Amino acid sequence: MAILDRVSFLMLLVIALTLGLAPFTPEPHVVEKLRMLGQGELSRPIDIFDLLLHGTPWLLLLAKLLRTAVRRG
Repeated sequence: MAILDRVSFLMLLVIALTLGLAPFTPEPHVVEKLRMLGQGELSRPIDIFDLLLHGTPWLLLLAKLLRTAVRRG
């Protein structure tokens, strides 16, 4: 958690908006992979890796937001 505390919100936001949404057209990978997950079509290893790669920045940003909210009471 100490590492998460040292990373700024701005950096996590930039990473989430760039890597988390890349490629931007025709639709972000994370959206495509989440749809595949919801439809039960996420089975190939490359698709699972893509979901992890593009979803991790969003999870880190969410963890930072939750950690800050809990620490502020």
